[in-house]
Amino acid sequence: MLIGYARTSTLDQKASIEAQVRQLGDAGCEKIFQEQVSSVDIASREQLATAMGFVRDGDTLVVTKIDRLARSVGHLMELTESLRERGAGLRILDLGIDTGNATGKLVLTVLGGIAEFEREIMLERQREGIEKARRAGKYKGRKPTARARADEVLELRGAGKGATEIARKLGIGRASVYRILADAQ
Repeated sequence: MLIGYARTSTLDQKASIEAQVRQLGDAGCEKIFQEQVSSVDIASREQLATAMGFVRDGDTLVVTKIDRLARSVGHLMELTESLRERGAGLRILDLGIDTGNATGKLVLTVLGGIAEFEREIMLERQREGIEKARRAGKYKGRKPTARARADEVLELRGAGKGATEIARKLGIGRASVYRILADAQ
């Protein structure tokens, strides 16, 4: 069974969701789930969760575009794996990808690999930039705010205050309070 999923980010995109539903119907989808919600707000994507729960062995989830389904390549891979575990596939109409065949699986895996590579390169460049700035004396990192307030922590503890109350009063984390207290012993 072909199961469609259509999504737009805002209620203003009525024509877009109608176009997606029409495209999914033309592709042969027997059941179509649709919603108007931001892809970032995963918790409120109830129709996606319902569609994923509806999919059975041999079914294919169909979307018009990759960004209508997943917010990132990692999320896409997670959804694809969930479908695979159920014995289902994924078809992305605008890219011509269908994970029901070997070529579709390969293309999706390559896309995932490229995205992961791109992310690693970006993080590597970021680390290099930070190191260069540090050597030039322009980057010193975040100033340790909690340790600078060690005297206040010890004073409040001496007054019988608990760690949670101290943390709240000084605006620091409770773990920082415990760390300062442990260092003082």
